[in-house]
Amino acid sequence: MIPVYMINGFLDSGKTEFIQYTLAQPYFQMRGKTLLIVCEEGEIEYDKQLLTKSKTEMELIEEEEDFTSQTLIALEKKHRPARIIIEYNGMWNMKKLKFPWHWKLEQQITCIDGSTFSTYFSNMKSILAEHLRASELIIMNRCDTVIEELPVYKRNIKAINQGAEIIFEDKDGEVNATLEEELPFDVNADVIELDDQGYGVWYIDALDNMQRYQGKTISFTAMCLIPDKLPKGYFVPGRMAMTCCADDMAFLGYACKYDKAESLMPKEWVKVTARVSIEYFEDYGKEGPVLHAISVERTKAPKDEVISFV
Repeated sequence: MIPVYMINGFLDSGKTEFIQYTLAQPYFQMRGKTLLIVCEEGEIEYDKQLLTKSKTEMELIEEEEDFTSQTLIALEKKHRPARIIIEYNGMWNMKKLKFPWHWKLEQQITCIDGSTFSTYFSNMKSILAEHLRASELIIMNRCDTVIEELPVYKRNIKAINQGAEIIFEDKDGEVNATLEEELPFDVNADVIELDDQGYGVWYIDALDNMQRYQGKTISFTAMCLIPDKLPKGYFVPGRMAMTCCADDMAFLGYACKYDKAESLMPKEWVKVTARVSIEYFEDYGKEGPVLHAISVERTKAPKDEVISFV
């Protein structure tokens, strides 16, 4: 299997700079050739001396219809690379992307220009979401003029890809990732009451700031989800959320321990008051928020059953 590293994002989002930085690092001076496949040419050109020093061969594929398994295999046979880096065209359809069977996508990274993120998120959300959804690492650069907006940008990205690592950078380097924002609820209240907007914000914030909610009591209206493999005495209260567009829905919820969980019906609505505990949960495969129910009361569905991040 040949490892493939795909770098995507819109034109002038910093893809070329990121790849050149990576090629120049000592840890990248590995044995064997690197095949760099470039699918669009921006203002910054690749340094030919760097390509030679890093044993990198560059090939250009300018048209989406030419990005086929046959073309990719021909380039592989031509260069016999040990690894492949693809600078993918941000306007090409990610859903149609297919690699030869023996190419293994090792990592996908998305680069974003922070100064234009709001425009793309508002006007090209579905395309941007395809960039973000499968990326393990998301790098937002050029953040100097949007520092105050970064907490909202982070929440927008996390709504689409909850597991991604997000790095923000300005001209001086990485920006502190523990950026604070004004939350739509009082984290110091005896009981944190979450309305529709508050639930979505809390769910995303709890992914990155778990310790903020350790031992806190929260209350919210939720739909019951009862997965087959969930341990006995647990259910998942949460909300359906529109993370990108009307066709892109996700259920957002954390496991809740409740001694009467077996009495609940899937998709029924309840008012949950619970204590938040940060602990290892097998279904998560890692440490995360687990709710311990104080009370679970049946209630009617809210006016808007789906919350929105758009």
